[in-house]
Amino acid sequence: MFAINHAATSLIIKKEFINVPIIWLLISVQFMEILWVILNFLGVERTTTEKEVKYVGDVHLSFMPFSHSIATMVGLALLAWFAIGKGLNLPEVGIAVGIGIISHLILDLITHSKDIVIAPFIRSPKFGLGLYAKYPIVAFMLEIGYGIVCWWIYKGGWALLTVIVIFNLANVSMFFSAVTGIEKYMANRPRLIAAVILTQILVTLTLVGIFC
Repeated sequence: MFAINHAATSLIIKKEFINVPIIWLLISVQFMEILWVILNFLGVERTTTEKEVKYVGDVHLSFMPFSHSIATMVGLALLAWFAIGKGLNLPEVGIAVGIGIISHLILDLITHSKDIVIAPFIRSPKFGLGLYAKYPIVAFMLEIGYGIVCWWIYKGGWALLTVIVIFNLANVSMFFSAVTGIEKYMANRPRLIAAVILTQILVTLTLVGIFC
């Protein structure tokens, strides 16, 4: 999913773990993507594109076995639970952070193409339902609907809902090829893609944290 809806996931977790500071949850739901950004900038993981990028399906997360493998994220979730829950003696925070990390994996498995491996150095099989590439309009409706549902469950204010809706609508060109947006500059520019995603992460996490 896009950054705003991963950020919105922290609202559901916060609803169940009311005593856990939101900053822990915001970091946890995007930890996977922050790792992906870093590894893309370093050239460890790779993103490729079609000759022209008209929608999200033209961007291919071609190599990301470290940031987005099932084993990595499950392992990091368990490590977070143990380190925070046991090491720092914050059991509720540890469980909430572990759930936040796993949530990112689950949402990406629903929307991504088959680009998520079981573990690093295991090339196949790869997993992902492929909504972005095959059914982008369905994916867009799922994204904005999911964000609103997160807000509704949390019972947030109108400012928070506005943030969720606006940032979903800001991504509309990524789902509808007839609408032109920043994606037209992304062809063969993997670091630009990583920079745009990093910006979205930082802005959406900040705004959700402010208005939640």
